[in-house]
Amino acid sequence: MNIAVAGTGYVGLVTGACFAEFGVHVVCVDIDEAKIAALQAGKVPFFEPGLEEMIRRNTKAGRLSFTTELSAAVENSLAVFIAVGTPSDEDGSADLSAVRNVAIAIARNMSEYKIVVTKSTVPMGTGAMIRDLIGENQRVPVHFDVASNPEFLREGSAIEDFMRPNRVVIGASSEQAAAILKDLYRPLNLIEVPFVITDVVTAEMIKYASNAFLATKISYINEMALLCERVGADVHQVARGMGLDKRIGAKFLHPGPGFGGSCFPKDTQALLAIGKSNDVDLKVIRAAVEVNERQTGLMLQKVRQMVGGDLGDKVVGMLGLSFKPNTSDVRESPALRLAQELMRAGAHVKAYDPAGMEEAGAVLQQLELMEDEYAVAQDSDVLVLATEWNQFRQLDLERIRASLRKPLVVDLRNIYEPADMKRLGFEYVGVGR
Repeated sequence: MNIAVAGTGYVGLVTGACFAEFGVHVVCVDIDEAKIAALQAGKVPFFEPGLEEMIRRNTKAGRLSFTTELSAAVENSLAVFIAVGTPSDEDGSADLSAVRNVAIAIARNMSEYKIVVTKSTVPMGTGAMIRDLIGENQRVPVHFDVASNPEFLREGSAIEDFMRPNRVVIGASSEQAAAILKDLYRPLNLIEVPFVITDVVTAEMIKYASNAFLATKISYINEMALLCERVGADVHQVARGMGLDKRIGAKFLHPGPGFGGSCFPKDTQALLAIGKSNDVDLKVIRAAVEVNERQTGLMLQKVRQMVGGDLGDKVVGMLGLSFKPNTSDVRESPALRLAQELMRAGAHVKAYDPAGMEEAGAVLQQLELMEDEYAVAQDSDVLVLATEWNQFRQLDLERIRASLRKPLVVDLRNIYEPADMKRLGFEYVGVGR
């Protein structure tokens, strides 16, 4: 089977590469000529473990190619996946301009039956909009189907999530479309992955409802962490006690500086906007967003207290800039938000991240980017652990202590044990303990 993927961002590239790994012939399309040229040379524009090797392998095998020409890609494909960005508009709603443009372009290049599939996270009703746009812009009347196949890819483990997913959601406008999409995912039958076959609008809703629930779970444990600090409880033991209940589960019960990235902040805001346009006040989601927005101020307060209150002229060393480990993505990163607030308060921030340095430097030019963890610690007044990269779990703590002006550590990811840090001579504070 031949498919096309419109958009070579995070979702599009992972989708295209993984389908090629399944043995499907895939052409990925983008209007960015420089990006396509880089991909043709085997260079991926962001960090995702294993992706570059997968792209090179499948390109060499002839199953994966890249182009700026949508017309040929549509003509030669049975299914066309839309995987373009849907950023937040000023009111929080999803900006669907790129989706519209791709749908119109597909319509104008359609000469025989196609399935047009949204991979991007899109509001409920987008499938119907795409159907209308294609019907209005076809050069000649051609039968087609519209489907929704939302992605559930975690940055840092996206390939594993695609190749061994918890479920595959297919929202289709016909039995034929559903059958073709199921056939695309046929290799997953060997590992008995559940399929959810439903209508298009329900599939769109599943994606938003899933992300909003996970974001709410993070905000919930962060509220519990704040209460734990006030009453003297240990949030990690609270989370463990909760997570062992199978009705709750242990995932996403990790306290910290809040959620970030390209999905949760954008999708919760979009869901609130969808609720508002349908006269539904989504109070739980609104509260989750408000708690998350509060986290930066609470983390800033921890750093203030550690250095005695005044951040003016203080040097703050920060380990981690990406919103989570194993990715270079700094979009809506809690670490970057905190760095910005620290600088606004008068601090000088030195930072290191294993993958997100270039991206972070482009956002906050005032950051002093260092070559490694120990350069960050050298002559800093306090060290802040902001992203839980594995290499930060194995620091030479004696060297860190000797490098700091004072042995002060603010651990926003609870990487280390408080008793161990105090025994090593550090003044240490975590989150919720």
